[in-house]
Formats: sequence, structure tokens, C-alpha cells
Amino acid sequence: MWSDSPMVEAIVLMKIVGGTAEGLGWAKTVKKEIANTPGVVEVWGVFGGYDMVARVRAKDLEDLTTVITDKLRSVPGVETSQTLLAIF
Repeated sequence: MWSDSPMVEAIVLMKIVGGTAEGLGWAKTVKKEIANTPGVVEVWGVFGGYDMVARVRAKDLEDLTTVITDKLRSVPGVETSQTLLAIF
């Protein structure tokens, strides 16, 4: 739900790498680190073309860019991301 204060929100699709094929332990570790990133509202592990989906909220586009490029993309295991900016 959108708040009354002006903010930007995005959905970030991520592919992860690393860990072992012995289970979901590595993915859960990556998910936990993503979830603890300031600005991340929700995060889900998913099946399909991406491995993780996060909803990110920031005060403006500059802050959103910092959260995604400096924080999410530096989480060990995050290989690539695609950002979908929410417009309405």
C-alpha cells in the first residue's frame, strides 16, 4: 500500500549463484541477507527465470539506486538483477 509521503517503489528480480546443490540452504542464506537490507520491504524465493524477487521502497530515485546497486548487488550470491520501477 502506498503511503501519503512521496516514495519510489520497485520490484527487483535477481538470479543467484554459488552454494551447493545439496538443498536450499544457500538460497535461504542469500534471501536472509537480502531481507535484512535497508529499503527491502519483502523478498521471496521463486521458480522460473529468476531465483529471488524483492520489493524495495526508497525516498527517491537516488536512494533506490543506492539500495539496488550498492547493497543488493553486493550481496554474495546475487549474480544479476533487473529492476521494475512501480509507476502507479
